[in-house]
Amino acid sequence: MKIIILNSSPRKNGNTTKLCDAFCEGVAATATSPEITTIFLNELNFKGCQSCFACKLRGSKQYGRCSLNDELTSVLTAVSEADCIVVASPIYLMDVNSSAKALLERLCFSLGSYEAGYRSLATKQVDVVTIYTMNATKEFAPVKAMDNVDMFLGHIFSTPHRLCSYDTYQFSDYSKYVADVFNEAEKAKQKENEFPKDLQKAYTLGADIVSRLLEK
Repeated sequence: MKIIILNSSPRKNGNTTKLCDAFCEGVAATATSPEITTIFLNELNFKGCQSCFACKLRGSKQYGRCSLNDELTSVLTAVSEADCIVVASPIYLMDVNSSAKALLERLCFSLGSYEAGYRSLATKQVDVVTIYTMNATKEFAPVKAMDNVDMFLGHIFSTPHRLCSYDTYQFSDYSKYVADVFNEAEKAKQKENEFPKDLQKAYTLGADIVSRLLEK
């Protein structure tokens, strides 16, 4: 059982990473010797789609494959061999961050054909999990942006299982930053009362994914 965590957060100990870790704990507690690989996209040197269209070239060995050769290339290969992928991103400017965006361009555009019906070129039906963390409350969450990501991943692989963590705690000490629009006490209360529930949801989701994979 191969599971790949694609974490686009620049914070290796932040909220997004903690949710990914909880998901992995749920997997490890349920599966026998799962192969879990965590990739921090922010540590890799790669670009987004360069619009070269090599992945669409008729009769080419690159058909359905991104032709760029950089530190994301081996990641895309690993994704094609996985049983489950987790795409985890913090929300910046009402959308997934730049690392996640570049990954999705390279992954989804190459595997999304221009054949009749826009046939997916993925070689297997991979289970997908999306994890989104954001400072925004649920009321102001960028649902359309998340729907767009999930729609493309769902078309290529399978409908994602989505987990959102809202109103997250951003700073270790709010007094050091100009952030007058936020109430630190309310943020701390949210972190204490709600974030543990999100961690439990991530753990449960990891266990549930294992059960789904074992049923296949």
